[in-house]
Amino acid sequence: MANLLWLQTGSCSGDTMSLLTADGPSIESLIRSGAIELLWHPSLTNAPSGHLARLIAAIEAGEQALDILCIEGSLITGPVGTGMFDAYKGRPKIEIVASLAAQAQHVVAMGTCATFGGIPAAPPNPTDCTGLQFDRALPGGLLPADWRSRSGQPVINLAGCPVHPLTITRCLAMLAAGLPLELDFLNRPTAFFSSTVHQGCTRNEYHEYDMEDHQLGERGCLYFNLGCQGPMTLANCNSALWNGRSSKTRAGVPCFGCTSPDFPRDVDLFRTEKIGAVPVNLPLGVARAHYMAYKNLALKAAPDRLKDREMEP
Repeated sequence: MANLLWLQTGSCSGDTMSLLTADGPSIESLIRSGAIELLWHPSLTNAPSGHLARLIAAIEAGEQALDILCIEGSLITGPVGTGMFDAYKGRPKIEIVASLAAQAQHVVAMGTCATFGGIPAAPPNPTDCTGLQFDRALPGGLLPADWRSRSGQPVINLAGCPVHPLTITRCLAMLAAGLPLELDFLNRPTAFFSSTVHQGCTRNEYHEYDMEDHQLGERGCLYFNLGCQGPMTLANCNSALWNGRSSKTRAGVPCFGCTSPDFPRDVDLFRTEKIGAVPVNLPLGVARAHYMAYKNLALKAAPDRLKDREMEP
């Protein structure tokens, strides 16, 4: 059994809401099976006033072991580095987080706010937010780039706005079982962040034949004109559907790239930046020269069934 403490910092509670919808496994099943002992969660723990303060003190004193520390939300360092914009009982939460992290076997950043800073850290970043071990794409946030937990790992980054429900509970289940987690260059587990949102998208064929949507509600690809980041974003949204049913692109909404360190982009989210007719940001692994040559041929080669399907009412 692994015990777990979940602490919220600069958060909208979106990742908690995602946690509660997970069903493969659910957080309830992890607790009932004995895989996880929940020391504290702000929405799930039924404990008297002062319980969290006593728990924090016991962990810091070495009287209570801490296996998994989950942080949800941006780390608010303002004003002027004091962290007092976000405090608990008069103590900056950034100080509490750093202290608990030093005692934890594993530290998990839940959501893009905790991993990279997310929406609160977007320009002009009025409260001086950062991620737990990244500041946007730059290594080193609240914790330095070379920081390691007691297990020898860096912060495990579960990016997403919010994190996919199954990514949360499956990662926790793997940590509780002592299974190894391979991390990518942004410290995201490759088990959940090795394929793009484009893979599994029901609009793939339209993308391959350069059949472009010009307005929302059509059937073509959302990448060329409407800002879809699916071909550049590593996430499992179309391989493990949300609620087992859908995803943004399947519902006709562009992927906003919420698992990426530059989310949210400081541009129009529903517009694709281009040089001429070619998007500035190309799909992962695609060379610009090859893409331009391919694009000129693709639309002409599109099968009639795709063209007819696009025109269906």
